[in-house]
Amino acid sequence: MANYYTDHPELEFHLHHPLMKRIVELKERNFEDKDKFEDAPVDYDDAIENYHRILEITGDIAANIIEPNSESVDLEGPHLENGRMIYASKTYENLDATRKAGLWGISMPRRYGGLNIPNTTFSMLSEVISAADAGFQNVWSLQSCIDTLYEFGSEEQRAKYIPRICAGETMSMDLTEPDAGSDLQRVMLKATYSEEEGCWLLNGVKRFITNGDSDIHLVLARSEEGTKDGRGLSMFIYDKRQGGVNVRHIEHKLGIHGSPTCELTYKNAKAELCGSTRMGLIKYVMALMNGARLGIAAQSVGVEQEAYNVALAYAKERAQFGQKIINFPAVYDMLATMKAKLDAGRSLLYQTARYVDIYKALEDIQRDRKLTPEERQELKKYTRLADAFTPLAKGMNSEYANQNAYDAISVHGGSGFIMEYKCQRLFRDARIFSIYEGTTQLQVVAAIRYVTNGTYLGIIKEMLENEVGADLQPLKERVAKLVVRYEEVLEALKSNTDQEKLDFMARHLYEITADIIMALLILDDATRAPELFAKSAHVYVRLAESEVAKHLTFMSDLSSEDLLNYK
Repeated sequence: MANYYTDHPELEFHLHHPLMKRIVELKERNFEDKDKFEDAPVDYDDAIENYHRILEITGDIAANIIEPNSESVDLEGPHLENGRMIYASKTYENLDATRKAGLWGISMPRRYGGLNIPNTTFSMLSEVISAADAGFQNVWSLQSCIDTLYEFGSEEQRAKYIPRICAGETMSMDLTEPDAGSDLQRVMLKATYSEEEGCWLLNGVKRFITNGDSDIHLVLARSEEGTKDGRGLSMFIYDKRQGGVNVRHIEHKLGIHGSPTCELTYKNAKAELCGSTRMGLIKYVMALMNGARLGIAAQSVGVEQEAYNVALAYAKERAQFGQKIINFPAVYDMLATMKAKLDAGRSLLYQTARYVDIYKALEDIQRDRKLTPEERQELKKYTRLADAFTPLAKGMNSEYANQNAYDAISVHGGSGFIMEYKCQRLFRDARIFSIYEGTTQLQVVAAIRYVTNGTYLGIIKEMLENEVGADLQPLKERVAKLVVRYEEVLEALKSNTDQEKLDFMARHLYEITADIIMALLILDDATRAPELFAKSAHVYVRLAESEVAKHLTFMSDLSSEDLLNYK
């Protein structure tokens, strides 16, 4: 029987990364729960076995329930009845299966009914579910909004809402509006405190809200009258049981049909303030968005994997000119490149997730006690790494998902253009990944300061110090040459005072940075597991060389006058 976890040993490889020992130690706080909760691990090996077990259960559900339902969900989609969103019928089967398996609220502490699963494992679960149906992954993975409530809400709010998510209730984050998409400072949904009601009342419209008719919403609203920027925005918790919010419209989308995208109307909807006023966008949404971006990276890797799977399977079966098409260089070159992007992108995803796990766990510990000087340094280090890596993981993997889905259709030839083949759905689903939760262009904006201030260069140089297998040493030397050229470009930028020119080159610098980092990551993976990654390491390093050369050629001798040709 198929299993979307055990069928891909690359996932288990990342589950056993050396950093996982520190993650488990911090997440389990030296296994203090073992005497309080029956399912709590007693040591590191027990914790990893728990993660393996939940991944195996999820892999089974993904392969044998969610994936078989995916075509029906895509065709039916959600619909609107009397101001309420109704999921596609098979989506309810998916929800029922994941609830019965205990796959809700899993990142939360056990005292609230959660499983205390680290973000790295949660990302693996997201990848597995996305490979089966990226639309359902949206519905399921939005449970991670509870992390923001846990982090910034009161203890009363935690006790009130977290157990409900652990029991399988759904969540959404209501941020965007008709006039406030990427520019969330323009949010105008009004929040007014009512002395009579003893709560906040929300009024206005939200648009493009994923899973918008969920049970519990985190809502960005303007609480400070007369303000027009981010300093007037606060975060609120809206409980669907309170009423006051209706679905006005469900978008008819290109892909991810199982994920309802709603326009909502708020009319005196009762809500609770989450955290402090004025901090909604400045602090809380930033935390929420960083988690969401890592979630999209995991969603993207899932589709990268499934696109490769269907392309490989078709190439092995399809015969032309007397032989299977997988034997044609044009086809196996495409497949090898798809696999290399998948392996490198997955490595970037889980490296980022591990960084997030360490700093989030230390922040959580800091709520209960003062950190030691060593822990404070560790927190600072991994916060910086997570902030630097998240825009790379989201941006590059969302682009790779699009590229792999495109190439999967190409491998299928004319059949790939026929709706009965899955590759067309993967292609439609993937297109949104580089748009929502911050376009790739916005990921570039988030990352470029780490390029120009030398943060990435310092990280890359540290990575270059890692030992690689003897047979991989020539590849490492080739990457080292790319680093020399990268440093030369950065040195040249220091004297550049033309901000428009720098902004114009930012996407090229971003991709060079990501290509080098992923090349070094895949070399490290191939050193530890050559049977899984050696081929991809060879292919990806060549790909990185060609991509870096392309970008450097484009940027060479680029003058301010040249920019006029693009305007």
